[in-house]
Amino acid sequence: MTTPVHSVIDFGKLIEQVKLPGFDMASVIEMQRKNIEALTAANQLAYEGMQALMQKQAEMFNERVKTIQAAVRKGNTGNPVEALSQQGRFVQQTFQKIFDDMRELAEMAQKSQTETLAAIGQRAAQDMAVSKMNWKRV
Repeated sequence: MTTPVHSVIDFGKLIEQVKLPGFDMASVIEMQRKNIEALTAANQLAYEGMQALMQKQAEMFNERVKTIQAAVRKGNTGNPVEALSQQGRFVQQTFQKIFDDMRELAEMAQKSQTETLAAIGQRAAQDMAVSKMNWKRV
């Protein structure tokens, strides 16, 4: 019968047993801690960006609904030619607002993604610099 494997491994003790010349385990652990912090910050940025995007979409939707309701309440003027003309202008203005909204949402999404990727990229550059220094020591 085999001995059971413990589900929790003490990596600190395991690392102490492994001695590699020129290998600084403390700096590796510190680097991984910073990686986790950077990913946490990037996730927070992504979450906040998504929240802002969803809030803006809801505001835009509510604004469009109010605009449509106001146009319906306004109703026809009695003159069919004038009514068609008003409806045409309304549809044109509504589509223009929708396209402007879509552009604004796309810009918000792009900004959020850029900030998130920049945070990750900054941490990756720091990792590369530390790794480069560690390899020069060996």
